Amino acid sequence: MSRMILVPIDISDKEFTERIISHVESEARIDDAEVHFLSVIPSLPYYASLGMAYTAGMDELREGTETQLKEIAKQFSIPEDRMHFHVAEGSPKDKILALAKSLPADLVIIASHRPDITTYLLGS
Repeated sequence: MSRMILVPIDISDKEFTERIISHVESEARIDDAEVHFLSVIPSLPYYASLGMAYTAGMDELREGTETQLKEIAKQFSIPEDRMHFHVAEGSPKDKILALAKSLPADLVIIASHRPDITTYLLGS
């Protein structure tokens, strides 16, 4: 049985993706792991709190997100038959944990901000 790696991707932040490419590729080579890429569309209340709104219907938004996720995944040197794509809507932390549990994922590789003093005082 091969390992399953979950890789949540923020399609709006290319720098985050660039930080994890080598890590994902290295881990994917071990046991020919299956790599599951996930992008989460934050729910409408999140966007509303930022003063933004969806400009397209949810179906179009999901399709566009999946297309962008597949384009981003081309940067990874992983065979196409071992890459899987998921798009979810809601709270990113909840959707990441739910998919990790349902796969079940052996490893989750996620990029993060470099911590500074505000991270320690306010949280990230």
